[in-house]
Amino acid sequence: MSSTTAPKQGPGGKRPAKPAVPQQTGRPAPSGPAAQDRPPASAGRPVTGAPGTAAPDAPPNPAGSGTGTAPGTPAESGTGTGTGTGTAPVTAAAAGTGTGTDQGGRTAGDRPGRWRRFVLAGLPLVAAVVAGALLLGGGTWPSGLTVDISGPLDDANQWVLDHRDTHPLFLYFLLHLSNTATDAVAAVYEALAAMGWPGVLAAGVLLAWRAAGFDRRGARVAAVALGALAACGLLGMWDATLLTLALMVVAVAVAALLGVLIGLAAGLSDRVDRLLRPVLDTMQVLPAFAYLLPFVLVFGTGTPAALFCTVIYAAPPMARLTALGLRSADPGVLEAAASLGASRRQRLWTARLPLARRQMLLGLNQTIMMALSMVVIAALVGAGGLGEEVYSALSTVDVGRALTAGIPIVLVAVWLDRTTAAAGDRLGEGASTGTGTGAGSSGRRSVLRGGTAWALAAAGTLAAVLAGQALGTRWPRDWTYDISTPVNQAQDWVVDHLSTGVPLVGGTQVWSDAFTLGLLNPLRDGLQGMPWWALLLVVAVLARLVGTWATALTATAALAATGVLGVWTKSLDTLSQVVAALVVTLAVGVLTGVVCARVRAVERWLRPVLDTLQTMPQFVYLIPVVALFGVSRAAAITAAVVYALPAVIRITTQGVREVDPAALEAARSMGASARQQLFRVQLPLARPALKLAVNQGVVLVLAVVVVGGLVGGGALGYDVVKGLSRGEMGLGMTAGLAIVCLGLVLDRVTQPTARKKPGA
Repeated sequence: MSSTTAPKQGPGGKRPAKPAVPQQTGRPAPSGPAAQDRPPASAGRPVTGAPGTAAPDAPPNPAGSGTGTAPGTPAESGTGTGTGTGTAPVTAAAAGTGTGTDQGGRTAGDRPGRWRRFVLAGLPLVAAVVAGALLLGGGTWPSGLTVDISGPLDDANQWVLDHRDTHPLFLYFLLHLSNTATDAVAAVYEALAAMGWPGVLAAGVLLAWRAAGFDRRGARVAAVALGALAACGLLGMWDATLLTLALMVVAVAVAALLGVLIGLAAGLSDRVDRLLRPVLDTMQVLPAFAYLLPFVLVFGTGTPAALFCTVIYAAPPMARLTALGLRSADPGVLEAAASLGASRRQRLWTARLPLARRQMLLGLNQTIMMALSMVVIAALVGAGGLGEEVYSALSTVDVGRALTAGIPIVLVAVWLDRTTAAAGDRLGEGASTGTGTGAGSSGRRSVLRGGTAWALAAAGTLAAVLAGQALGTRWPRDWTYDISTPVNQAQDWVVDHLSTGVPLVGGTQVWSDAFTLGLLNPLRDGLQGMPWWALLLVVAVLARLVGTWATALTATAALAATGVLGVWTKSLDTLSQVVAALVVTLAVGVLTGVVCARVRAVERWLRPVLDTLQTMPQFVYLIPVVALFGVSRAAAITAAVVYALPAVIRITTQGVREVDPAALEAARSMGASARQQLFRVQLPLARPALKLAVNQGVVLVLAVVVVGGLVGGGALGYDVVKGLSRGEMGLGMTAGLAIVCLGLVLDRVTQPTARKKPGA
């Protein structure tokens, strides 16, 4: 075979298709011509990775054949061809353009050239290490390269406090925004309170039923809504729930409107899309804490700061999925509308937007979940509601009281998630049958549809409101049950019986100490003991290996910024916690994802657990880990691991399962065992999905490790919490900027970036 001959392919001579890169959600993701637009993570999870960015690292065509006796190792590319003797399960053969072969049928002509390139690439690195050791020495970040910004930030905060009532910027602009936000939330809260508990219950149940369709499936969603709202009252958290819902209603309405407008601009203009994409990427990398600080600096603590930061935090998913829906519109439909003489505006309103309804509803789902997560965290700046109950309980390590407020948060999240997801499913079924009325693929139709259903829901809500005026608007005190006392008693029993002295396993305190002493402390000490320039060099090399020179420069500059801010040591402490949590997350998540991909029953058993975990806000994860591990860094890391696991498991499962069936069939036909199929076919071909899982794991772990400052995580997270709670804006803003820089470093190091080919 000449050097230009095409490589051998899989069975039947067909070239195996590239495996589909999984989306970040457990639900099916929209597809279409604009696959390059990246949807955000599902169930309130932020997204940073892009399936398309991992393409350069994708493995070559997996279906190869060889005639050697080697045990199926991948063939390397070369500059000629050759054959061996015997047979072997070849799983990742590259194009045979090399010269010469070894006994396993492996082309080896280019191997010396590859090693030569590695050596040549490593010479500058060795030279940099030697030069750094001679010129810069070792030790931590030099004090002469730091800039103290805490003083100017404290001065700016004091200036805001002194001029808030007199300066024109506040009197004629910011004050109006603040008053509008406060009045809007107060109006919604008063309306909910005036409806009374029967009216709110009826409205929530009927809205869920109408969204899911007035049928059996809708009845199940309505039952979830009834149970969630009733539990909020039974646990004595009715008033706090109403305040959280009021904040949610206003924040989601503004965020959805803002997201739709941004999505329209990005979906209709390529230039706007290119300009907005890096902005949205950066916003999704930032931990939630980072959004609080600038708004507190301008508006102070209270409802306005909580509302505005929630809007900014929750708007990107709506913008991304609106743009995706507009770009994914069927070209045939658009061409037909244009051929009928429809103008650009008419095509938008009659074709593009109706076709994008399902993606937009998915964006609304993500906006709702992210808004709920942020509203809970915004309790740190005086937002009130359920989040404030959790925060005040965690501050005093009152696990029972924290769980009493945490359960309603989870139930409200499940209710809202199920309602919006059911509405999206109905739109999808209607689109699949061409009816748009909620008819399923089996021909099932809702009993009530359209205006009749909405009229019935409104009538039922009005009747419940009138009944509430007679029964009383406040939740009856006799219908509440305090679970804090038994929960605290259960925690005491756990501490007494499970923390130490457990046969064989030791106990939770033993695990915590072993993890801290065996992994966490050595990792922190190792990072802090490295010369600062060496750590910058390591980050630059890692970022360059997965991306471009621009990626390496960005990551290195971001890490150096933590030193310039004067928080180098604390940043490395936080980085050690993130790396330790990421190691555990990937070890457990990838293994579980592989098992779920190969054993369907395990995935079915885990699905409801993962669904529930993905709807829980970050704050709630801190409650059980404090009960088990106490206030410590291990508790913060455990919460981060549990928070990030669902995304890693689902991305890994989908990536392994969607490997090209032709590649697996070729491996099986050549006698590959199940273990060989996994390690030499599925995992190599699922490499883009695994890289995406690593990226998502990093972002999610960082978010909760920072929140873990509330339960003993220390480092930067503690400084942010201290700055927000005590009004030390310089301390909090400095730590917040350092957290943003760390997030940027970790994202660039773990997110593959496409490299331009020469001459492209």
